[in-house]
Amino acid sequence: MAKLSSSNGIEKFPKLRFPEFKEPWKQVKLSDFTERIVRKNKNNETDLPLTISSKDGLVDQISFFNKTVASKDISNYYLLRNGEFAYNKSYSVGYDFGSIKRLERYPMGALSTLYICFTLTKHNGDYIKTYFDSLKWYKEIYMISAEGARNHGLLNVPTDEFFDTYHYITDNPDEQQKIAAFMNLIDKRIQKQQQLLENIKKYKRGVIQHIFRSHAKTDEKSKWTYVRLGDIFKKVSRRNSNGEIKNVITNSAEYGLIPQRDFFDKDIAVDGNTTNYYVIEYGDFVYNPRKSRTAPYGPCNRYTLRDKGIISPLYTCLVLQSDINPSYLAWYFKSDAWYRYIYDNGSQGVRHDRVSMTDDLLMSIPVILPNKKRQQKIADMLDMIESKLHMVQQEYEFLLQIKDGCMQQLFI
Repeated sequence: MAKLSSSNGIEKFPKLRFPEFKEPWKQVKLSDFTERIVRKNKNNETDLPLTISSKDGLVDQISFFNKTVASKDISNYYLLRNGEFAYNKSYSVGYDFGSIKRLERYPMGALSTLYICFTLTKHNGDYIKTYFDSLKWYKEIYMISAEGARNHGLLNVPTDEFFDTYHYITDNPDEQQKIAAFMNLIDKRIQKQQQLLENIKKYKRGVIQHIFRSHAKTDEKSKWTYVRLGDIFKKVSRRNSNGEIKNVITNSAEYGLIPQRDFFDKDIAVDGNTTNYYVIEYGDFVYNPRKSRTAPYGPCNRYTLRDKGIISPLYTCLVLQSDINPSYLAWYFKSDAWYRYIYDNGSQGVRHDRVSMTDDLLMSIPVILPNKKRQQKIADMLDMIESKLHMVQQEYEFLLQIKDGCMQQLFI
């Protein structure tokens, strides 16, 4: 590929290009190569309600929400066929001006009339799909969307102005095909890496459940015993009374105990209002009663940062008081055995998204323990799997960066 500088006017050159192509790209309206779809599902040709995920594309609602959020009668929805496109005006993290996705997974589906649907009248579909994935069209949506005007969380983008937006597209079908084929190779490599990542995650979950489920019943022969949580932990009583510590921590089921600004991209806690927060130190454990997809009855994570942190008093903070292997305990708290005890002893209380449990009841929950040698062996094995998972995750994220970098230079 050869790098070429941009020109001015309504013709431009991409920054990165296959060397055999020389002609400039022309600026054209979206309506020049698309046609709006307004066909309805009036004959109930499909019973599959769709939604648009910025990350996963057009997916059926059951897979995405674990339920159908569409009304029972979807005959007034748009009928979208495989290969056709839809614009979701809803903003999400990393997608400030929504997303445009092509239907690929199903022969057809029904989509709410809140979306703008269209089909291509010319150009390579894979090339146009990749162009929309590049988000290069955002500058046009920015120009036509009313600032601050939102309706049900949707950007105020008039349909007629959407189709009047301008885009730089190559007319050369060979160049379109070559760009599409190149990006398809990258996508296939990403999919392969993503599958490897999912396989390791599944393997890790299986190993965790096998280890602790197989020893849920202890006996003299197995050398596994029960202790109460209160026998090996005591509650943290340290408070940020002088407001000196500013490192606010959140307890994420997926990422563990991390600085709040890293998780939310900002500090949620109000400065000067953290004097009642608990102070946690390296090695402390924090139980979060909030339910999540990855921790159905609340995560209990170990704090592994060297700097002291402060955390909301809504959490239960624990200090280990015995010589039990802390890495073993960290893995035990990710097992179904632990979640089962929380489920059996807790209640949903007033809020359905939290487990309500008194401190005394929490501290009476049993913890399964093998001997010290086996604790270390289990911790080492699961740490090794986690290290491999982290490496594969980094490779996956690097591939996504490569894809994004290519799209930003291959398109205008």
